[in-house]
Amino acid sequence: MSVGVILFAHGSRIEAANEAVRLAAAQLAHAGSFDHVAAAFLELGQPDLPGAVAELFASGVRRIVVVPYFLTLGLHMERDLPPLLQDISSKYNDLDLVATPPLEGHPMLTEILLDRIRSADDLGT
Repeated sequence: MSVGVILFAHGSRIEAANEAVRLAAAQLAHAGSFDHVAAAFLELGQPDLPGAVAELFASGVRRIVVVPYFLTLGLHMERDLPPLLQDISSKYNDLDLVATPPLEGHPMLTEILLDRIRSADDLGT
């Protein structure tokens, strides 16, 4: 079965922020050797999640893992994403659509924060 990945972000009126998510998706595809990776946005960016799913499905993908590019569980993860996934799933008979938790709680998050602190000019390494 062909598997796809969607990096799902909020979206921004600042297109450079949306482009940064698209770049992260491209880097994810390269690092993970995934053939089918897309960025998608809840609002203020294109494609939206239904559009990204449709594109991957049209390319033969039958399992899609949605990775929320959100730091915490928050309102969008609790209120918006579950019904959106359910609505999309109801439109495809042979699609397995799943979502991972947000980044919160991942053990590498502390390492990322420490790296950012160490990189601050006034703190040194």
